[in-house]
Amino acid sequence: MSEWISFDRWSECAHMEQAGILFQIINEQGERLLTKCIPSVSIPFDWKSQPTRFRLVKESRPRRSHPLPPPATAHDLKR
Repeated sequence: MSEWISFDRWSECAHMEQAGILFQIINEQGERLLTKCIPSVSIPFDWKSQPTRFRLVKESRPRRSHPLPPPATAHDLKR
């Protein structure tokens, strides 16, 4: 994770983008939003205040609850 940056600099987010990196936005109440760089980002309707700062965070890898099943064979399809 990077240091917090004032939300006044959000217009510069395109220059900070990197593969595998998302932006975490926070407001005064501590409400957080993870997003990619969207110039006019829409904040959630239930936020009680405007964003105050943001930082770059590493995107977490997707987790699977079960391994993927093997592909079906012609024999499996005849059953």
